[in-house]
Amino acid sequence: MSDIVYDIPVIKEDKKRHTLAVIVDNEFGVLARVIGLFSGRGYNIESLTVAEVDHTKKLSRISIVTSGTDMVIEQIKRLLERMVPVHKVHDLTVEGRHVERELALIKVKGAGQKRIEAMRIAEIFRARSVDATSKSFIFEITGTSEKVDAFIELMRPLGLIEICRTGAAAMARGEKSV
Repeated sequence: MSDIVYDIPVIKEDKKRHTLAVIVDNEFGVLARVIGLFSGRGYNIESLTVAEVDHTKKLSRISIVTSGTDMVIEQIKRLLERMVPVHKVHDLTVEGRHVERELALIKVKGAGQKRIEAMRIAEIFRARSVDATSKSFIFEITGTSEKVDAFIELMRPLGLIEICRTGAAAMARGEKSV
C-alpha cells in the first residue's frame, strides 16, 4: 500500500499595520471596554492614545495602532462599532492618506565626545533639548514612529537612559473629518 501525500496550499494573509480613529463618549469605563475587546480576543495594541476632542458633546478620540490580517481588522472594526459608547470607527489606513505623528522624550547621559555626538544627531533629527544637566539631556522628538525609532537606535550607544513615548496620533488629510 502506498502513502499518498497531498500538498494542500495554505493561504496565509499578511498582517498589516492599521491606524484606527474611534470617537467615543467621554465617560468612565469606555477605554477599559475598548481595551478589553482587544485583550479578550488576543489582539495586540501597538499604540494607544486618547483625549477629549469635544468638551460640549463630551466626546473623546481614541487612536489605536494594531496589526492583523484584513479579516481580523474588519472584525475589530465591527466589534468596536457595536459597542454602545462608540459613535464612529475609521480605519485611516484604508480610507486614504493620513498624517501620523508621535511624540517621545528620550533621556541620554553624555559627557565629552558622546555629548557632542548626541547634540549633533538631535539637530539632524530636529529633536529639541528640553532639559540638560552636566551629565544628561532630555530630548523631545516628534515625527513618524519610524523616525522616533531611528533616533532612539542612534542614541543607544551614546548612553540611552530612559524613553517615554506618547503613541501615534493620526488624522486624515484634506477636508474630510472623522
